[in-house]
Amino acid sequence: MTLIAVSINGIKIRITKERLKHILENHPEIKGMEHLILETIENPDLILEGDYEEYLAVKKYLKTPVSENKYLVVVYREFENDGFVITAYFTRRYSKRRKIIWKP
Repeated sequence: MTLIAVSINGIKIRITKERLKHILENHPEIKGMEHLILETIENPDLILEGDYEEYLAVKKYLKTPVSENKYLVVVYREFENDGFVITAYFTRRYSKRRKIIWKP
């Protein structure tokens, strides 16, 4: 099972079964919230620049399995015709030191 989301750049971003397993092992609070990963990629509040050419899609959710008012950060790579998710996690605040590369 591979989930697909389309980034703001129109690139299909894959979430493979292996990656999802890795995410859930390290961030079990995301279990059952896989649809939020797709939503965050497709409709982020902002996108931050990563350290190694990856993107960090950020979206605030008022209610999460962790608590209220958390951000979901989805880290992914894009190539010309394809991309993939590296990880995803909830956080109280995202890194303000990172450069914002997209905001609606």
